[in-house]
Amino acid sequence: RAVDEGAGIIDIGGVKAGPGAEVDAAEEIRRTASFVAAVRARHDVVISVDTWRAEVGRVVAAEGADLLNDAWGGHDPELAAVAAEFGLGLVCTHTGGATPRTRPHRVEYDDVVADVVRRTVGEAERAVALGVPRESVLIDPGHDFGKSTRHSLEATRRIPELVATGWPVLVSLSRKDFVGETLDIAAPSDRLLGTLAATSVSAWLGAQVYRAHDV
Repeated sequence: RAVDEGAGIIDIGGVKAGPGAEVDAAEEIRRTASFVAAVRARHDVVISVDTWRAEVGRVVAAEGADLLNDAWGGHDPELAAVAAEFGLGLVCTHTGGATPRTRPHRVEYDDVVADVVRRTVGEAERAVALGVPRESVLIDPGHDFGKSTRHSLEATRRIPELVATGWPVLVSLSRKDFVGETLDIAAPSDRLLGTLAATSVSAWLGAQVYRAHDV
């Protein structure tokens, strides 16, 4: 359905971002690898895999993934090396150093966007130094990852500062908590209008790739 609706990238993940039951690497691979292979066989589309583990990245690369979406900001530094080895793209996301699958608690920054720029550009430059094709690297401010709602709104308002780095900017806004809290909408499935508003602002300010539930 996502392909039919016009998605240029299909993002496949085997572990939810939030807290919950532990999912080890073997289980994550069981959930994702064969599905990546099936999508590769059926569709001419860019396949992204949302993982922070190099072990998983290596397996899905062999199954036909094109892009590794490192949504936990270089938590496993070997993931970028896997992207380089297989010639894959890499999304470098800001989490402020948060541990995977943890929610932010009273997190503070002197300047959240300065931290976003410093960390994502650093990860992007490191990836290229390892051999990831420069044209295949994106940066993501990581809305809600290691951030409060105020931080996520600030990151949205100041997207031009990320665009100015020269790296293409990906934003993951769909159904996010910062949208729900801003508009006082508890159910994620009811946050489409807010998602569209945040997406429109991000597009206006120069973001180029959008991770969404509702294509």
